Amino acid sequence: MVLGLETSCDETAAAVVRDGREALSDVVSTQIEIHRRWGGVVPELASRNHVLQVMPVVDEALERAGVRLRDIDVVAVTSGPGLIGALLVGLQVGKSLAYAAGKPVVGVNHLEGHLLAIRMDEQAPEPPFLGLIVSGGHTSLYAVEDYGRYRLLGATLDDAAGEAFDKVARLLGLPYPGGVEIDRLARTGDPKAIRFPRGLNKRKTNDFSFSGLKTAALYHVQQHGLPQGQALADFCASVQEAIADVVTRKAVAAAKEAGLPRLVLCGGVAANSRIRELAVERGAASGIHVHVPPKRLCTDNGAMIAVAGYETFRRGGGAEGLALNANPSWRL
Repeated sequence: MVLGLETSCDETAAAVVRDGREALSDVVSTQIEIHRRWGGVVPELASRNHVLQVMPVVDEALERAGVRLRDIDVVAVTSGPGLIGALLVGLQVGKSLAYAAGKPVVGVNHLEGHLLAIRMDEQAPEPPFLGLIVSGGHTSLYAVEDYGRYRLLGATLDDAAGEAFDKVARLLGLPYPGGVEIDRLARTGDPKAIRFPRGLNKRKTNDFSFSGLKTAALYHVQQHGLPQGQALADFCASVQEAIADVVTRKAVAAAKEAGLPRLVLCGGVAANSRIRELAVERGAASGIHVHVPPKRLCTDNGAMIAVAGYETFRRGGGAEGLALNANPSWRL
């Protein structure tokens, strides 16, 4: 029985997971309204809100699961990567709970949590598979050879896909979180209206780059003004297509090159409708089975940390004990 805590960015989350597969509870407190007025996450505000929300969220997770702290076997907590202040809140609470209950505590890499979140989906494939992580802070390709064995095949060289969505949305005056708004508006837009650049398109590489897309979007607005009505929908559809085109094409190509027959979408931006649609379409055309998990497993949650914590503990992890510390730049 694992209690998982997640506070790496702007979601305060806790969950109780049994045997690394069954979520008995999964509670998430969002900070969207707090950060919306600023157009993005303010680290200090995120940390302060975690302080206020983390214990009520933990209490609710235990209550929904029908267990007490003494029933927990392991406490798993995100210790990186992420915002240092936010990470420290969850980390200190996790260590305190483990100490009070006399239970072991294990640190979890946030990216491993995303890769293993699919274990709570009955239809999820077992390793080996290629994991495409697309989120606000990461756009990465990992060969998941087994649980605990991950090989980085490609990553963003500058901005992540989620950051590109949010920055373009802010440029357009759309509310935070911008990626959700762009996805909504793009449904009635023409994805071919504007040919935005595809980063690193002509180089044989698994890496990503979205800074050029942001710059192109800025120049287009400067030259043509802020789009309105149908023009706004076309603009959003074109930006979304540029991002979806790159991430799905590179992911499918990397899976084929690595000899991996399965591709799994992970991370908050994997909830984007066009990325999900195009990944399945391109996977089918290339003989790659694409697993698209439920959206609730894509966004940050405590259950994915509990699952990864279970696997870490099963492999003998957790030796740091109460000396466990945050690592905001921890590479998987």
